[in-house]
Amino acid sequence: MSNFWNERYAENEYAYGIQPNQFFVESISKLPENGKILFPAEGEGRNAVFAAKNGFEVLAFDTSIEGKKKADKLANDNGVKIDYRVGILEELDFEPASFDGVVFIYSHFPKAIRATIHHQIERLLKPNGVVIFEAFSKEQLEYPSGGPRDLEMLFSEEEVKEEFKNIAFDFLKTEIIELSEGPFHQGKGSVIRFIGKKK
Repeated sequence: MSNFWNERYAENEYAYGIQPNQFFVESISKLPENGKILFPAEGEGRNAVFAAKNGFEVLAFDTSIEGKKKADKLANDNGVKIDYRVGILEELDFEPASFDGVVFIYSHFPKAIRATIHHQIERLLKPNGVVIFEAFSKEQLEYPSGGPRDLEMLFSEEEVKEEFKNIAFDFLKTEIIELSEGPFHQGKGSVIRFIGKKK
């Protein structure tokens, strides 16, 4: 998959634009003020940079070196610093219970490893750490607006509850939204969103 993302992110244009995800913009106030926030599968950095501009300490990771290059450029253009690491989660040596929040924006991992990664990331959160999540639902296969074409990489609400067992949900819902995020997220789409806290 890293080859796929390196090819996509090697283009001059930002695949999903440089503006932050709208749900994240609406939800950022739920994060602890000036907290340390983790962005898994952060791609080209638009959401991490937005958080850094709002005073958060930002760490991000992805398997794509091209994504990091674009994210570092975006951070530099905006006059902020982000700590962006390339690799898989197991290799990155993040400290348990060291983050005040985690922001999952279209972080679609292969089904075989997804639940494990979610549990590992939960362990990185402090008690009462906040999770903000938006990803494509299984109904997204009905829409041409972006996202994986593999049903198993998409989410149901039941799978979210199963894979985030240690999260108390403030809300969890499936919504049809209008996407306008760079060339690869355009048009109507079906997403699952939640905000919650680690128990």
